[in-house]
Amino acid sequence: MQNGHSLPLPRCPHCNIAKPSLINAGGANTSDDRGKNERWWNMYKCATCGGVTLAVAPITDINRRTQGPITHIWPEPRMVHDSLPERAKAYLQQAIASIAAPAGAVILAASAVDSMLKEKGLKGGSLHKRIEEAAAQHLITAEMAEWAHEVRLDANDQRHADEEGALPDEADAQRSIEFATALAQFLFVLPSLVAQGRAR
Repeated sequence: MQNGHSLPLPRCPHCNIAKPSLINAGGANTSDDRGKNERWWNMYKCATCGGVTLAVAPITDINRRTQGPITHIWPEPRMVHDSLPERAKAYLQQAIASIAAPAGAVILAASAVDSMLKEKGLKGGSLHKRIEEAAAQHLITAEMAEWAHEVRLDANDQRHADEEGALPDEADAQRSIEFATALAQFLFVLPSLVAQGRAR
């Protein structure tokens, strides 16, 4: 367990800033009703966004209060599953990493969606048209297609600096990333997990 002054994570689970300064903001040890399962809980505050990350580790030596390695972190850092095609994976990782630059994050999330659909053979027409086609082919649900129309995936507006298109904010970027992540789960992650489960 990292019981010093900071928690070394590659990115803040809240704002996704690289190499965050996560400062120890206090902690406590707990046990169950029989005095067993002793654990130490530490809170770490991001110096950039102020978000708090909670980490827990078992106490391996009760007398010395020695802590073992971290077993869980909340919220969990966002990770992109390895089952995604390389291009889509790279776009989605970059979208998550650039959430603080919403216009760029929206473009990257849209590019991830675009790449995933192309990987499934949907290459013609606009992005939203291909999403509709994916629903028609039952690659995704009708509800997912409707969701796509509710989020900012207007990468063309951003790339061409459409004067009538309002710039996306961080909430727009977050929703675009959530949709791209859900699409990845539906098209690649769940089929991969099913295949692995059947193989076992």
